[in-house]
Amino acid sequence: MQIAIIGASGFTGGELIRLLAGHSEGEVVCATSRKLAGTAVAATHPYLRGFTDLEYTNPDLEDIDVDIAFLAVPHTAAMQYAGALMEHGIRTIDLSADYRLPKDIYETVYGVEHTDYHVVPYGLPELHRNEIPGALFVANPGCFPTGATLAAAPLAKRAHTIIYDSKTGVSGAGVSPSVTNMYTSVGDNLTAYKMTAHRHVAEMRQEMAFLGSNASVHFTPHLLPVNRGILTTAHILLDDPITQEEAEALYADYYAREYFVRLQKPSLAGVRGSNFCDVAVEVEEGGTRVVAVSAIDNLVKGASGQAIQNMNLMCGCAEPDGLMVVPLQP
Repeated sequence: MQIAIIGASGFTGGELIRLLAGHSEGEVVCATSRKLAGTAVAATHPYLRGFTDLEYTNPDLEDIDVDIAFLAVPHTAAMQYAGALMEHGIRTIDLSADYRLPKDIYETVYGVEHTDYHVVPYGLPELHRNEIPGALFVANPGCFPTGATLAAAPLAKRAHTIIYDSKTGVSGAGVSPSVTNMYTSVGDNLTAYKMTAHRHVAEMRQEMAFLGSNASVHFTPHLLPVNRGILTTAHILLDDPITQEEAEALYADYYAREYFVRLQKPSLAGVRGSNFCDVAVEVEEGGTRVVAVSAIDNLVKGASGQAIQNMNLMCGCAEPDGLMVVPLQP
């Protein structure tokens, strides 16, 4: 399979190239960048030297002749490409938010008009496995909703309130330097931001509703002085009590067939560089408050790795192909 990465100069583009270098059936043949056309990919991603000799290009859409395309472009930009890619029959995985939400909710949350809307599968394989195989276009989930949803999903129908508290690494802010991600802002510091109105909460609520939950869903993110990873604590409040044994059995059964979800003590180092989501669950005395904690690498299971997982399902490849990366610890 020949693969194009549209918008390859950022963190997620680099991660796609890194992971796809180990894919048995896919080869990246096109890496686009409007600003860097003619520049070697390894010049901006020097860790990829020896793994790719590609140069960035800036082709017209009609000149992109591949089997698979990854849209690693900013929100609101993906809608400029999606229709043409689908028209040309190119299977596409969109890493932006442009197709994750219903049109009216997207326009409210992102404050822009959606000019080329399509209803497509939401690419969280552990919940939407039946919708992804054979799909022409898949919307890759946000990083925060991935870790949060996988933490709470087994108890979704039993919850009346779910409160997510997430700690994220700086790479989630993107590759472009800003006051938010500069060392003097992040180093030796921990800050909360968008405490009650982060745009990813719309995806979290959408997925709980998909699971048949009527729970009230709330979310607050915090920025950690680390490069990678999201640790999410889900406070799941129940009407009817549950025991520790029941909760553990519920999670074990729910994820029994999901290779990329591991039930063990989560830590950022434990998933770094990998497509795994580690989850642990503990029931508070009394049984009506459950704490579920998840850890993911925001650039892998939270973005590029999950996109490749979706590609594999779409194209009939082995699901872990290109993703058999052992986490980097220490």
